[in-house]
Amino acid sequence: MLYPLIKIAVRLALTIFCRKIKITNRQLLKTPGPLLITANHPNSFLDATIIGALFERPVHYLARGDAFNKPWHRLLLRMLNMIPVYRLSEGKENLSLNEGAFKRSKEILAANGIVLIFIEGICVHTHELQPFKKGAGRIALDSKEKSGLQILPLGMAYNSFDRFGKTINIHIGEPLPVGLFFPFEEEAKNIREFNMVLHNEIEKNIYIPSDDAILGINKTLLWLPGITGYALHLLLYSAVRKLIKKKTIGTVFFDSVLFGALLLLYPLYLLLMGLLLWLIQIPIILISIILIIHPLTAWCAVRWKA
Repeated sequence: MLYPLIKIAVRLALTIFCRKIKITNRQLLKTPGPLLITANHPNSFLDATIIGALFERPVHYLARGDAFNKPWHRLLLRMLNMIPVYRLSEGKENLSLNEGAFKRSKEILAANGIVLIFIEGICVHTHELQPFKKGAGRIALDSKEKSGLQILPLGMAYNSFDRFGKTINIHIGEPLPVGLFFPFEEEAKNIREFNMVLHNEIEKNIYIPSDDAILGINKTLLWLPGITGYALHLLLYSAVRKLIKKKTIGTVFFDSVLFGALLLLYPLYLLLMGLLLWLIQIPIILISIILIIHPLTAWCAVRWKA
């Protein structure tokens, strides 16, 4: 129940957080399962958040295991369809738990579901592909007998990794039947072949957006609502951004943590504002107008400042 509700909230939030998300082959967002999405990973949890929000059907993600260390984190992330997978840097003793992650992924595919894996196995703030890990190949190889299984290459690119109001290009490649892969008898050769094919497919789908990408909007018309939205949100945004910047310094998590914090805090901010206005006996109709104006002018401000 939590997943579809958060999916709606994320879609709405992305319209403000991002000035433009350009999707190539948008019709493939409706691709049915069983489907293994293989994508590059330039911007931490924000990558998974965006992909999951855009696809029509529920997406299950393989996510870094250290995010599941705290019990309430583990509960929340599992409710969001995330599956922990561990790297050597997160403890050699945890590597055995990856068998459970692969088994769960195969179960989802067997039930005609969708699994997303970031095939590089690491997030680095770059659009240059990092060496691919074996996880995606293993899942595909172990699930190759599943009728109708397709591998979907997807490339993501951002104009900035720390700027609010970013432009994102998402290029979705054509689904590839799993039968096109694994021509060899040896597992190691098959996984190398799988990674080589996917490397070529994903690399050609990475298009970095330029800062001067055309918005299709006359920015002059956004001047008044834009500057209003900028003024209304400056204090809140500056405080949250400063705190998140401090907490995530030296990591790749700034964008994703900032987005998550604003996703949680902004509705509370509006709720508290409405309550305060009600307590000082402002008419309900005026309160409603004020609360509607805030996200609308925030949308304008992002595009006016772009």
